[in-house]
Amino acid sequence: MCAIEHCRTETLGGHKDVCTGCGHSQPAYNSCRNRHCPKCQALAQAAWLEQRKARILPTHYFHVVFTIPHELNPLCWWNPRAMYDLLFQAASATLLDFGRGELGAQLGITAVLHTWTRDLQFHPHLHCVVTGGGLSQDGERWVASAPGFLFPVHALSKRFRGKLLDGLRTLHAEQELTRSHWAVWT
Repeated sequence: MCAIEHCRTETLGGHKDVCTGCGHSQPAYNSCRNRHCPKCQALAQAAWLEQRKARILPTHYFHVVFTIPHELNPLCWWNPRAMYDLLFQAASATLLDFGRGELGAQLGITAVLHTWTRDLQFHPHLHCVVTGGGLSQDGERWVASAPGFLFPVHALSKRFRGKLLDGLRTLHAEQELTRSHWAVWT
């Protein structure tokens, strides 16, 4: 807030703009360059947003969340890299399998890991933004899903659970899961 309050004031320094014709001068103060500042970042933010919007595929999207059961939270706490990699792999493989099987198409997926709830409880889960369709197997056409429905939730959950369990078995067999003596679980 301090940076924004001082944006384009003499506190941040600046220079004088001088008209070569009449000699009139006017101070031009430096901006704070804070990404939240409405004075100096509004144009940059608008340009960035337009660039992102230009990359969006002209289709509908779905929000799909994959959650690790809370009983496995200690494994995530002690083995974050292995468990979060597994979460990403199981979720993406599940969605891509369903895309190929149900639609005959290659889906587009953006996934973001969240490890906490809003009230700051440890809760690893993955938010996925999934295209409402995808490129056909030959890459020649777009195959759209129904606008209000992507895949059956129970079937998706069952496939994800199977992939997660298979991955856990592999990690265990390869002795990739350990209990850190430094981790504290409360």
